[in-house]
Amino acid sequence: MKSRLFIKVLGTYLILIILASSVIYYLVGQQIRAGTVERIEKELLTFAQVINSESRLEAGERIGRLAEISKSRITLIAPGGEIIADSEHEVSTMEKHLTRPEIQEARVRGSGKAIRYSRTVGTDMLYVALSRGDGGFIRLAKPLHEIRSIMDSLYRSLFVSILIMVFPSLIFALIFSYRYYSPIKEMEDFTEKLREGKEPGSLLIRKNDELGQLAKNINFLVEELQSQIRSVSEEKGKLIAAFASMSEGVLLLNGDNKIEIYNRAFRKMIAAEYGEAAGKTLMEAFRNIELQKAFESFRAARQPVREEIVLGEISPMTFNISISSVAGLPGGEEKTLIVFHDVTRVKKLERMRVDFVANVTHEIKTPLTAILGFIETLEGGAIEDRETALRFLGIISRHAERMNRLLEDLLTISNIELGEIKFYFESVSLSGIAESVLPMIESRAGEKGLAVSRDVPETTPPVRADRDRLVQILLNVLDNAVKFTPAPGRISVSALREGGQWVVLRVADTGVGVPKSEISRLGERFYRVDKTRSRELGGTGLGLSIVKHLMQAHQGKMEIESQLGQGTTVSLYFPVYKE
Repeated sequence: MKSRLFIKVLGTYLILIILASSVIYYLVGQQIRAGTVERIEKELLTFAQVINSESRLEAGERIGRLAEISKSRITLIAPGGEIIADSEHEVSTMEKHLTRPEIQEARVRGSGKAIRYSRTVGTDMLYVALSRGDGGFIRLAKPLHEIRSIMDSLYRSLFVSILIMVFPSLIFALIFSYRYYSPIKEMEDFTEKLREGKEPGSLLIRKNDELGQLAKNINFLVEELQSQIRSVSEEKGKLIAAFASMSEGVLLLNGDNKIEIYNRAFRKMIAAEYGEAAGKTLMEAFRNIELQKAFESFRAARQPVREEIVLGEISPMTFNISISSVAGLPGGEEKTLIVFHDVTRVKKLERMRVDFVANVTHEIKTPLTAILGFIETLEGGAIEDRETALRFLGIISRHAERMNRLLEDLLTISNIELGEIKFYFESVSLSGIAESVLPMIESRAGEKGLAVSRDVPETTPPVRADRDRLVQILLNVLDNAVKFTPAPGRISVSALREGGQWVVLRVADTGVGVPKSEISRLGERFYRVDKTRSRELGGTGLGLSIVKHLMQAHQGKMEIESQLGQGTTVSLYFPVYKE
């Protein structure tokens, strides 16, 4: 700051000095120049009058001597402008001078003058002409060297004067700037300590001018600010201590209904999807209509409100919220406290229990009814017929195995949804997985008269996957392809890289296909396009649902393309493995 202030003050003084010097130089220089020219003009005119008193012949003979005495160039000119005699040049080489400005003026007024630059001499020349009685003219010319000498002397004097004025001005500017810089620097250091959170003390500037009054005002404001900071810090400390000990998410709204603070538990709940929420309204932070309606209900009634809401789109979470006011704060300000109790897992378990009971009841009813019916028949006497009894026992065994598969698939989906299954992600080669899985399917496919082909190059980029779950995914998809592809049919497995992010594993068959209107429902639990045929083939209706859940866990996706009677293609998108 010191250098900037010093330069500004010094620069101002230097500019003023230069401007004043320039004005003085211009005015004085013009005055001196005009006076000198007038003096020389009078001298030349006087010499011209002396020469005019002589005859033309006498003047011509003495022209050299006269020029030496007058220290000027003398030219005698005839009435027609011809040169009669010249003190410096040969007459025969000179042109007529009748058109020269000084001659023209002398013809009219008796005498004339002109100043022109002479290339020969390299300076301005003063020409003075006088009209003679015989119609001719006498002209004297003199270079203005004297004016140049005077002006050069003036330049030197002005330069010395400027130097003499600059040094005291520099000292004065330095003292002047320091007097103003010192208190300003104290204020700067004082406010810098405030900004850094240090204890600044008091600002001591013993001046009776505006800077002294400014220092007093700053001291007063700092004292008020520190008092308010202590009050706010105490209030914030109480809130933080209360929030830190709670496992529920706690959020505090200020008087403007904007989020002022929230605890660590709530930060963990919302950080993944909503990020920083402080300073925003509930609608700006969470974009949730249910939460906003609950808050509006509280504002209208000013009574505690309890509601159940769902937050999040990527990973929805269910909360029981409690909204109440916080009173008795300093300044009479009212704030709003919202407590979020996470019941996502409880709700998920409830929904899974309801879905499980409904689906299992529906899926188990048919095989269980058949088992009970055949057992009753056997108890009624059919057990005595060995052939009939064995056939009935085989049917009972198949239905029991189907129920067992159903329960295993249900447990698999349940564990995935609850996060009970641990995934061990690593770099996995799809070529190696296809090579290990296809032999398990080829024997069944061969029994049905199906051809199985593989196009999974070893150069296919590795994917990020859990090896065992990837095998399970591919087996489920291939199992469906074998079940729903009649002979003679084909099943192909291929892989390719798509873009820079995905590796796509495709399983295509020439089976019965799926209507376009039903494709979007594939992957729902217990959903079957042809329920009778699926049950006959031993399907549980959970195979693609398991695949869908496992693909989501792999941060991938499943896409299905199918045409009724033409076959189905299942595309499994896995993320490329990155080091």
